[in-house]
Amino acid sequence: MTAEVRRRPHATALLALAGKREPGFVNDLAQLVGIDSGSCSPVGVNRVANWVDDRLTTLGFTVERIALPATADGQRVGDVLVARKAGALTAAQGGRRVLLAAHMDTVFEDGTAAQRPFTTRAGLAHGPGVCDDKGGLLAGLTALDVLAEAGVDAYRELVFLATPDEEIGSRASRPVTERIARESDVALALECARENGDLVSARKGVADFRVTVTGRAAHAGIEPERGANAALAAAHLVVALQGLNGRWDGVTVNVGVVRAGTRPNIICPEAELRVEVRSATPSGIDAARDAIETAASQPGVAGTSAHVEQLDFCPPMEHTPAARRLLATACELGTELGLPVRSTTTGGVGDANIIAGAGIPVLDGLGPVGGADHSPEEWLDLGSVHRRVALLASLITAVGDGRT
Repeated sequence: MTAEVRRRPHATALLALAGKREPGFVNDLAQLVGIDSGSCSPVGVNRVANWVDDRLTTLGFTVERIALPATADGQRVGDVLVARKAGALTAAQGGRRVLLAAHMDTVFEDGTAAQRPFTTRAGLAHGPGVCDDKGGLLAGLTALDVLAEAGVDAYRELVFLATPDEEIGSRASRPVTERIARESDVALALECARENGDLVSARKGVADFRVTVTGRAAHAGIEPERGANAALAAAHLVVALQGLNGRWDGVTVNVGVVRAGTRPNIICPEAELRVEVRSATPSGIDAARDAIETAASQPGVAGTSAHVEQLDFCPPMEHTPAARRLLATACELGTELGLPVRSTTTGGVGDANIIAGAGIPVLDGLGPVGGADHSPEEWLDLGSVHRRVALLASLITAVGDGRT
């Protein structure tokens, strides 16, 4: 005997419920933006986590707070918040575990919220983190509120994940995100939509490399011929590595940091390059890594050598067939809501990359429309909120019962 599956609420019914929440959304957003929560401010991030914890507990979620160890460089970050709410369906009945993912940290230092407090003008909200990602975080909470009022429980489980360190690469929270993602069936990421309203269907992956060039020191005035100039060898490498751009479609290589030498009267004995590779596919990153190692094995200065070390890797969020079906569902629901839905790809990375790397279909950009992230001009279009919340709520209902 199987449990009765409740009829899905029409998207327009969810739109009406979302519209009722617009004034409350603005008030809540002002509270969140008023909290300094830079990635390196664990106290501030945990104040946001407390706020989110209270909201989710009221909605019937069981909330877990996970304190994270310091990063390798000693940086402390706030807690990861993982909240769960069981639905009425089992896996055997087609119920899915739906993951909603947002982040609580911003790029701004403590004191910024007081210097640039939350304001609204001409239909736009302004303030530190108003778009990235407090607007998206709050949209997720509001969509869950809408679903609760609509009585939607045709899913296996809803999981809300809020991370504290996305803006510094999720170095501490990544293992938690990977674990939660692997337990899920589908993920909806709550970064805000692009300035033109596009969702994000794919993100490039990133690999960071350190190239250490070793030479030989000598007195630059008396016997320079006994030296081997690592700075010169590094300069040749910079030219060679930048020349890799354009070799593969969708792959970029950037030498972003060059360090060499200590004094002008010493032939430089050591230099360091920091190199970033971005690619839409893992194979593109592999190809670039091989090319970097080949270039490093052929130094342009006699007596020098170079060693390549991969420091980090964030997988691409690829536009897989499952992700395309998820996007197609969002487009259909957008039509019901009178909201044309388009998507784009981006070179920026986020927690959606980590989720996709765990093999889970994910769609990103499901927050309201906003822009000018990481700048004093950051904005959120308040007029976009109710339709975007309704789209998110509708998408949760569409994927939660396994019929999409």
